[in-house]
Amino acid sequence: MSEASHIRIGIDTGGTFTDVVAFDRSSGTMVTTKTPSTPSNPADGFLEGIAKVLGMMGLDGDAIDAVSHGTTVATNQLLEGKVENLGFITNVGYESLLEIARQSVPDGYGNSYFWVKPERIVPRHLVRGVGGRLNVHGEEIEPLDEESVREAARWFRKHGIDTLGVSLLHSYANPEHEQRLREILAEEHPEAVVSVSSEVLREYREYERSMTTLVDAAVKPKLSRYIESIKSRLDDFTQGRQNLPFYVMKSNGGVLSADEVVHQPITTVLSGPAAGALGAALISRIAGFDRVLTLDGGGTSTDVSVVIDGEPTLTTEGSVGAFPTKIPMIDVVTVGAGGGSIAWLSPDGTLKVGPHSAGADPGPVCYGNGGTDVTITDAHVFLGRIPPHLLGGEIPLDVDGARNAIETLAKEVGLTPEKCATGILEISAWHQANALRQITVKRGLDVRDFALNTFGGSGSLLLCRLMDILGIETVVVPLNPGNLSAFGLLTVDVRNDYVQTQITLHESLDVDAVSAAFEELSARAAEALRVEGFDADVHQFSRTADLRYFGQAFEVRVPVGDGPFTAEIAHEVAEAFHAEHRALYGYDFKGDPDQQVEWVNLRATGIGPIQRPELTPEPLQSDPELITSSTRAVFFDGQDERIDTPVHWRLDLAPGTTFTGPAIVEEFGSTIPIHPGFAVRVDEYRNLIVTREGAHA
Repeated sequence: MSEASHIRIGIDTGGTFTDVVAFDRSSGTMVTTKTPSTPSNPADGFLEGIAKVLGMMGLDGDAIDAVSHGTTVATNQLLEGKVENLGFITNVGYESLLEIARQSVPDGYGNSYFWVKPERIVPRHLVRGVGGRLNVHGEEIEPLDEESVREAARWFRKHGIDTLGVSLLHSYANPEHEQRLREILAEEHPEAVVSVSSEVLREYREYERSMTTLVDAAVKPKLSRYIESIKSRLDDFTQGRQNLPFYVMKSNGGVLSADEVVHQPITTVLSGPAAGALGAALISRIAGFDRVLTLDGGGTSTDVSVVIDGEPTLTTEGSVGAFPTKIPMIDVVTVGAGGGSIAWLSPDGTLKVGPHSAGADPGPVCYGNGGTDVTITDAHVFLGRIPPHLLGGEIPLDVDGARNAIETLAKEVGLTPEKCATGILEISAWHQANALRQITVKRGLDVRDFALNTFGGSGSLLLCRLMDILGIETVVVPLNPGNLSAFGLLTVDVRNDYVQTQITLHESLDVDAVSAAFEELSARAAEALRVEGFDADVHQFSRTADLRYFGQAFEVRVPVGDGPFTAEIAHEVAEAFHAEHRALYGYDFKGDPDQQVEWVNLRATGIGPIQRPELTPEPLQSDPELITSSTRAVFFDGQDERIDTPVHWRLDLAPGTTFTGPAIVEEFGSTIPIHPGFAVRVDEYRNLIVTREGAHA
């Protein structure tokens, strides 16, 4: 059948499930579902998810208006360290730049003697230096040696190295040498996939810029193949309809068309976690909470972030696996504590959990797919905290298999099966709690000042224990929490970030030069939005600057006001820097004539707004009926035996409903155990607001 295009689809591919949300623009309704992920070819799960949700709506591919996708293709490649046949071109004399790297060592290695530097992303024998040099201002002090470039290109072609990263000294100030180098590579090695630093990151610090460029190059071939495969299959699915808007989630909290994202693959390295953080921020803000910690629990890992004033915090000091990247990204901390995380014994007999995961295949023992390792999901099933099935009964679970595996592990540990299972969950809860502390306490924030928003298929299973460990007073559990990342994909705008290093002391700041730089960055952002199909009258822009005290190694980002850049705005930015520095570090040097403020990087972001789903509140009922669908024997922390516990179906809980634990709340994509001593109310958006019994939220 043929329908007018009116369905926007958000689809997030996770390690275990692919989550789908379809928004009907004409009626304002949303439909959610899940389908198992297909790790061998994620595109299969992607198309199966779209077919499933359209089938639930009685529609076909003609109804699709746009698709937004959160992908872990780049993330997983980096986490697994699968970087091969990658070459690096830099200046002669700087071929050991990656080996030298930085002097600092990771947290936890106070004595660097015990730290072993990881393997370089490009081994030394695959690095080639070329002649030519620019100074810090971008002025040429030695012409590019084109013959050395041709020799390097021929060498890489001869040795079958078809993916190359190019990072020359001070190319952030002048890209001409890198541009000419790329032209020569195209002549001598036309099959090569090339990333150049002046396009990936126009920012100083040679090591970080080089690493970011190399990561971009490393993920470009695989991500490009994946995106092209999906685009081709989407065309088939929509019967060849051309120009179907297909967006991919970026790490910075925006989306970008698939045609453009293949040229900026590094921007997708935290694609999935970013969508979840944005969805949780929106839900929490509507529910009345503007300072929120988000916890996205999946099958493989748990991602946490901070939301302040309704917006997730951003960073350019992130990393994925062992690879630092300086692109703007939502500040996310990831720990290996998902539903599929494996419980195991260390050589000294200590019980450990994660970071290894059973994933989607074979998955936990209870999946019945041949898995033999006990996982967090198996512990929940054994204790009765999740039902003997997933997805509302679509996937039955092998409860007996989980029990046998837990009993076998318990004998090895020397505990009862119940104590072994609760011990597994306790370790997992502390992993998650430590991640939440890492993203708050280490940044000068008090975790107790925040509400917690839990989502993802496994994100809400340990919320009561996290409240106890961290002293958190309130937890928000959105409706359909297992699909919140997919929902988040429907709430984000097209977004492009541009940066230019321009190091200048504040007292000698050339206002006209800074103004011209901001105008050039904004023009690039505007052109990108035009290519994305946005008319000039809807373009939105934001500007920031990175400042520091002279001699510091790290910068603080502060907003720059709208309108023409003037001396007055420059003064306001410097004043804001002092305040932000004090908020971050507890001190500032405002008024100290011996401490000078230094401008480092100028940044501009172009935003193309899209239509967001409207969440409609429902009236609170004064005395709604609390419906119990069934009861189940559940073992909770601190109990000596299983408790006969009421089970509530989430959609039966009308706004205004209140109840206390013990209770289990089930819905299609997730389960929420409410422990004894905790209370729940259902707000007008059907969020569950969890507090301690007797407290008020």
